[in-house]
Amino acid sequence: MQKLQLASPTAVSVPALFLFVLFLLAARQQRSLLDTYRSGFASVSSSGSPRLEPGRPAVARVPKGCDIFRGEWVPDDGGEPYYTNRTCPLIQEHQNCMKYGRPDLGFLRWRWRPAQCELPRFDAAAFFDAVRGRSMAFVGDSLARNHMQSLMCLLSKLEYPKDISTTKNQEFRTLYYESYNFTISTFWSPFLVKANQSDADYGSGRLWNIYLDEPDDAWLPGVAGADYLVLSGANWFTRPSLFYESGRLVACHYCLVPGVPDLTLRHSQRVAFRTVLRAVTSHPGFNGTAIVRTVSPTHFEGGEWNKGGDCRRTRPYAANETRMAGLSLDFHTAQVEEFAQAEEAARRRGGGGARLVLMDTTAAMLLRPDGHPSRYGHWAHENVTLYKDCVHWCLPGPIDAWNEMLLQMDISNVGLQNGRSICPRTVT
Repeated sequence: MQKLQLASPTAVSVPALFLFVLFLLAARQQRSLLDTYRSGFASVSSSGSPRLEPGRPAVARVPKGCDIFRGEWVPDDGGEPYYTNRTCPLIQEHQNCMKYGRPDLGFLRWRWRPAQCELPRFDAAAFFDAVRGRSMAFVGDSLARNHMQSLMCLLSKLEYPKDISTTKNQEFRTLYYESYNFTISTFWSPFLVKANQSDADYGSGRLWNIYLDEPDDAWLPGVAGADYLVLSGANWFTRPSLFYESGRLVACHYCLVPGVPDLTLRHSQRVAFRTVLRAVTSHPGFNGTAIVRTVSPTHFEGGEWNKGGDCRRTRPYAANETRMAGLSLDFHTAQVEEFAQAEEAARRRGGGGARLVLMDTTAAMLLRPDGHPSRYGHWAHENVTLYKDCVHWCLPGPIDAWNEMLLQMDISNVGLQNGRSICPRTVT
């Protein structure tokens, strides 16, 4: 092979030199990208806003009848993370595990595989095509926001949204993808029903007043015109609370109030969920699809969140290594049962109105004790309330599978576009 020589300024023309320099720079950049990925930080292009081209192949679909919510996590040796903290600036600090130095990145090397089929990787262009001209609202606690931020990072490969919020309150945000006329919103409502914190101290700290039969008017009027409504809520019901029905104090949880029965947080979560599903399906202004996402299990080991509990595992559980139990099982059972009752009640009423779809992610997330921030949601020297976080999910991380599922629900024959619901199943 002849060796390229640059013996003198006249041996090679200036344009040729320029092209050669560009080639070297491109090769160097490519090596840098490969080295970045090998070290656990995949580089994903986020420039520009490409649109779907005419004749673009349809996104891969799961076969009709495949239950995408039952399966296992398998090694994903060939797949790259969709994004990183370098390519997506939309990650909330407490879930930014890469920024805060999580040393093991093996949790990014797994993919969710349903028992009956393969779950295709997320396709941002296909998602935008499915929701073009529509709107989606996420309602719930910080896990609802965690879910939405995962989706925004997945979509950032094609476009970043514009913040068109009418308030400076970061708990109520509205963002707009101009190229696709798609609006996404988040509404903070940790109990989904009306609630406020009591000024009184009942011996167990300040309590929450939860009005179990009153939907939270902080979000219900605001989602009337939404096409898709993603509802979730469970974890906040563990807090000491006073329960009200018809404006009257009927029970409590850890309140230590004489003469007030303790009906447990299992009662409050079930009744609140029932209230919200009835309100959504009977709301005269909401004719979209309500996606009900089930409880996201926590994985504290060695103690509770404030008593030394942590989540240090570095790989998923196999399906036969753990079982749903305790509070998570009770919450999940209540959600599935209340969903089935609300769906049946809506069917009996007949005609129009909201559609209900169950997004049963609990079984998949039960198997991912390795996907939480633990202490890598802040710098080690910082004094924070939730020092070891085994509730939320790292971004990128296992939570991205929720949006892989959401995309399949949106385009498949058992999903949102034709208004059918997914049959609920109890996790055991």
